[in-house]
Parts: sequence; C-alpha cells; structure tokens
Amino acid sequence: MGPLSRPRQHIDRKDLYTNLEARIQYLHSFIDFSSNDIEALMSGSKYIKQLIPAIVNIVYQKLLQYDITARALETRSTSYEGPVDDNLNENSPQILHRKMFLRAYLAKLCSDPSTLEFWEYLDKVGMMHTGRGREHPLHIEYVHIGACLAFIQDTLTEALLSHPRLRLDKKIALVKAIGKVIWVQNDLFAKWYVRDGDEFADEMEKQDVEAEGFLHGKKILDDIEEGLTSSPACPFSGLSAAIKADSCSGCGDKGEKENGCSTSLPIRSHVETH
Repeated sequence: MGPLSRPRQHIDRKDLYTNLEARIQYLHSFIDFSSNDIEALMSGSKYIKQLIPAIVNIVYQKLLQYDITARALETRSTSYEGPVDDNLNENSPQILHRKMFLRAYLAKLCSDPSTLEFWEYLDKVGMMHTGRGREHPLHIEYVHIGACLAFIQDTLTEALLSHPRLRLDKKIALVKAIGKVIWVQNDLFAKWYVRDGDEFADEMEKQDVEAEGFLHGKKILDDIEEGLTSSPACPFSGLSAAIKADSCSGCGDKGEKENGCSTSLPIRSHVETH
C-alpha cells in the first residue's frame, strides 16, 4: 500500500453546513476525540467544577478590563462605540447575571459529550452570539469570542496541570479532552460567523427563539450551585502567586490552610497587564 495506512474517508461538503451531526462526526474524527476523552471528562468533571467559580471571576475581570468588551456587557454589542458606564463592575446586576450563565455553561462542558444534545447546545451558544435565536439579540464580534475561549482554555490548563491531587496521566488526559471540546466549541462559533457554505443557506437548520439555557424547549443548563462540591485541597495551590491571587478566595471558613493556601488570600479586583 501507499503512505496511507487506512482508506481515505469521504466527507460530504454540503453535510458539513447543513447537518450538525455530520459536522460533529467529522470534527471528532479529525481531532481524534474518542471514548478515552469522554472517560477523562466524565471522571475529571469534579475537578473542573471546583474551578468554575474562580474561572468565572477571572473571565469577567478580563472582560471588564477593556472598554470594547465591557461595553458589550451593557449594550449587548461590541460594535457600539458609545461611552462605558464607569460604575460597571463585577458586582453590577448585569455582570452577576452573566456570571450565573457562564457558571452554568462551564458546568455543561462537564456533562456527557457522547450525546448529540451536548453538541447541539454548543452550536446554539455559537448562534446566539450573532444576534439570532434570542428575544433580545446579542452581537459579539468573533475576535472577542476567540480571545475569550483561548483565555478560558489557558486558565483551565494551568489550573489543572497545577492541581495538587491529580496524577500526571490524569492531568494530561483531562487537559487534552477539555481542549478538544473548547476547540469544537470554537468551530461552532465560527460556523455562524464565516461565510463558507453560504450557497447552502436555504437548507441549513433553522433555529427557534428560546430563553437562554433552553434547547428545543427543554431546560438544558442546570443550576450551577447544585453541582458544585467543596474540595479538601485547594485546586489552585500549585498556581503561580499572581494567578492564584486572581483565582482563590480561600479553602475554608475556619482559617485552615490546605497545601499552602490561606483563606486570607484575596481575589484581586482586576488583572494587571503591561
């Protein structure tokens, strides 16, 4: 045989734009998303869930750091160029509301990726940021979406690789698996932004307007508070001091120190850049 050890697979181009299941199957095949990744995600989901509250705080600190992304939290659009409310901060009502949905979304990433419903919801998340499928449209330009996904992946990767209670092989498997999920999510954002496949627009799946957190009329996001568990060890104890200061508000309410973590460690009000 030639240099190819397996027969070349046929991929129907039209299906990639008109059939979500076919697109997901192609992506899974290309990036080798397998049962090993599913097992890593399911067994390691508790570690990711422990990180979610801190990850959400870090993400919104970052979004509030720039006027163009902070403005979108008020106006629902990154193309609006008016002034930003100087009083907008992490404790503003609209920010607390958005944090709630980000917590639920990140928890959804820890659910069963072997179902099509899992990927349908990620596709809907991509669609909703382009002004479709919402009673109150949201328009976030793709450059900010890609940057935010990269920031989330980077923060998760460092936290998981620094986790004091996970074996190295488990860390590697979990980082690889969650990275693949985030990259498929990235594609399911790009799918709604790029113009590839426009000739099939009339045959693409139609999306209904639904409340946030619903898919096909069914509530798909759980209340994140119900799924979070406390950890006997601080999952951020292995992080650098700067990242840890942004990530951890303490491991307990009695002043205990777990693996070098103190409850007196504050969450900084912003992330410094130079």
